[in-house]
Amino acid sequence: MKLSQHYMAAIELIDQAYQTEPNIEIYDGKSYPREYLYAQRMVTELMTFQPNASETELIAARCQHLNRWDIPRTDYPNGRKGYHDWRTTLYDYQAQKAADIMQKVGYDQQSIDEVKAMVGKVHIKLNNQTQLIEDVACLVFLEYYIQPFVDKHKEDEIKLVRIIHRTWGKMSDKGHAAALQLNIPKPILALIMKALERKES
Repeated sequence: MKLSQHYMAAIELIDQAYQTEPNIEIYDGKSYPREYLYAQRMVTELMTFQPNASETELIAARCQHLNRWDIPRTDYPNGRKGYHDWRTTLYDYQAQKAADIMQKVGYDQQSIDEVKAMVGKVHIKLNNQTQLIEDVACLVFLEYYIQPFVDKHKEDEIKLVRIIHRTWGKMSDKGHAAALQLNIPKPILALIMKALERKES
């Protein structure tokens, strides 16, 4: 697929924004702004999961955590409600940041609205594009981030199973099939199996 000049200009501005993040992660001996590394993983996973992804889908994948560091989790209370409020605020904020960049480089309103819906997680299960990006985000979590998450919460298996259960529930059948093809360590795979047997509370 030939990518437009609008797309190339948008990616340049998006990546510039990621370089302003103060949080650094080391991966394979190299330093990355944490959310820029996440963005790279999202795009790579999307291209594997759906090789014919559109420009708007590629932008949405890249912008999933755009400027996330502007609104830290510590700004919200501990607990499930605080976490939910934080994530909801982030969805709208990140979607608007993506929209601002797209508008700046000359994208039409329909394309901007598509990306805002995907980044803002509007109508998962009903909007095919939003579901696509959610599948990819869940796959990235399972491939790169679930082990650190399990290590952090290893004393609370109930919480781990609940989170994995909810993650699985956000995915499509195609996403589930792709997840089961990942090289997941056996202890974590056992947690996933427990999560699949769990009834939502």
